[in-house]
Amino acid sequence: MSKKPYYITTAIAYTSGKPHIGNTYEIVLADAIARFKRKEGYDVRFQTGTDEHGQKIELKAQEAGVSPKEFVDGTAGEIKRIWDMMNTSYDKFIRTTDADHERQVQKIFKKLYEKGDIYKGHYEGMYCTPCESFFTESQLVDGKCPDCGRPCQPAKEEAYFFKMSKYADRLIEHINTHPEFIQPESRKNEMMNNFLLPGLQDLCVSRTSFSWGVTVDFDPKHVTYVWLDALTNYITGLGYDCDGENGELFQKFWPADLHLIGKDIIRFHTIYWPIFLMALDLPLPKQVFGHPWLLQGDGKMSKSKGNVIYADDLVDLFGVDAVRYFVLHEMPFENDGVITWELLVERMNSDLANTLGNLVNRTISMSNKYFGGVVTKSGVEEDVDKDLIKAACGTRDKVIQKMAGLRVADAMTEIFNLFKRCNKYIDETMPWALAKDPEKKDRLSTVLYNLVEGITMGASLLAPFMPETAERIFTQLNSSERTMEELESFGLYPSGNHVVEKPEILFARLDMKEILAKVEKMYAARQKPEESKEEEPVIDIEPKEEITFEEFGKMQFQVGEIIACEAVKKSRKLLCSQVKIGSQVKQIVSGIKAHYTPEEMVGKKVMVLVNLKPAKLAGVLSEGMLLCAENEDGELSLVVPEKEMPSGAEIC
Repeated sequence: MSKKPYYITTAIAYTSGKPHIGNTYEIVLADAIARFKRKEGYDVRFQTGTDEHGQKIELKAQEAGVSPKEFVDGTAGEIKRIWDMMNTSYDKFIRTTDADHERQVQKIFKKLYEKGDIYKGHYEGMYCTPCESFFTESQLVDGKCPDCGRPCQPAKEEAYFFKMSKYADRLIEHINTHPEFIQPESRKNEMMNNFLLPGLQDLCVSRTSFSWGVTVDFDPKHVTYVWLDALTNYITGLGYDCDGENGELFQKFWPADLHLIGKDIIRFHTIYWPIFLMALDLPLPKQVFGHPWLLQGDGKMSKSKGNVIYADDLVDLFGVDAVRYFVLHEMPFENDGVITWELLVERMNSDLANTLGNLVNRTISMSNKYFGGVVTKSGVEEDVDKDLIKAACGTRDKVIQKMAGLRVADAMTEIFNLFKRCNKYIDETMPWALAKDPEKKDRLSTVLYNLVEGITMGASLLAPFMPETAERIFTQLNSSERTMEELESFGLYPSGNHVVEKPEILFARLDMKEILAKVEKMYAARQKPEESKEEEPVIDIEPKEEITFEEFGKMQFQVGEIIACEAVKKSRKLLCSQVKIGSQVKQIVSGIKAHYTPEEMVGKKVMVLVNLKPAKLAGVLSEGMLLCAENEDGELSLVVPEKEMPSGAEIC
């Protein structure tokens, strides 16, 4: 009987720089799902890779003094190294600079053009280079990109456009009739209410202002716009051929069972990508899951701060499987997760060293001490054994249920609940007390056999998430990984097997102060040497048109005091502040939610553009603008008076 195919993909990583642990989380999550599906008996195809074209890459390469291809070769190699370091079992690592991918992108573009879905026109709007996206003025938030919050520049150029509205009704119907298509549910509601139902605009799918991209072969001054290039990797990586000569992998694995992506690119995968597929007369992926972000607990990761956490840093301090455990177990299903060094050490000590490591160590040590390492099934059972057996045999179905809903953290919790039950079983049976009575030797043998069996079953379920740790447990217990079918039964461990003579420590307890000292030293090493810090870093921005003093004089700036602040509902970027300016109170909406909490805002003295024409943002009236500074990482800082100034003081 042939295995049922299962095709899972990650988003392809953008080759603008080294990925931090928040980026790395996605490949580890996908790997855990892929490994678990293989364990369930599926024929899994797991694809990942790199997105290597676009204006941002072209600019990065210029800054580095190398060609774009040299730049992406180095960055793609670094990304692949990190994916391999994290022990991920992908079947295909695709690069959008692969010749076969580029050839198919050209053919797809031409096919859609000849079909009438793509047409030539001119684009004029606001362009965000980091996001490689065009926006209309009405889509901007406080004049900034609605996705990343960075400044947008006016852009006008000849371009090809895709007729998105042609397929909008068909996509809406598909989403309504396939509730599993977009997960979690909140992501679906966001796409429907914010983009599809208000009406889709035609999408720019080519550029002429830069050259680093897949050339439109019938109009060479154009290069294919990033999303038509990047998204098609999911089919070109399977051997899709636009002329109909599709490879065996495409015929076997398409449509994809799961596109696993970050929540920030859900729009491109649930609107643009399905519509491209409809235009190509191809079936849509079965599910798109927009996972939450992994955020640093003490603030946003920033290269300028030197506090970015990379997978290398974590692996050096904790090991690969400990890092896999943390990112998989600490990420909620829908909300953002938090990573801090303190929390990492706490989880290492409580879950890995105490719950799991100590359990394996105690079991092997007692087996050696009381029976010379021989584990024997003697059959002297008591009621307490039944509870352990029930827990061990019941864990499999609980884990399968959680994984079916992609609730990976909950699945891992169920596995560790089994290990906790084994620890409780030791406390209940007290093997050290049984060992004092020669007549209870068979009972002691049963207890240790049950522990070895319970640990083997737990490790078999743990293998997709922490493969190296599971293998080390099997080696120490002289056991092997159980299949899903075998995990229905308790008692398959061969009676008479020997455990190892000396147990290996799976996870050592860590000293919090020592780890934090190493982290501080690591961050310090990233900072530039003192001699190179003579000049403060500077930022050059695109100059705007000169204005006269009279024009400047029309703007009224005053010191304001924020007396109340709250988040704007249905917006992940906006805060609504009540700002006291002299005897007046103005309501001002600002896109700074990612940089300040409402609590942090209250009490601040800020600089305010008072006479800005009122406007509604996300349905909330804004009567002015708070002044902020922005660094190269897109971080915002409110501009505040250097000295104490009263509310209403004029800024001149």
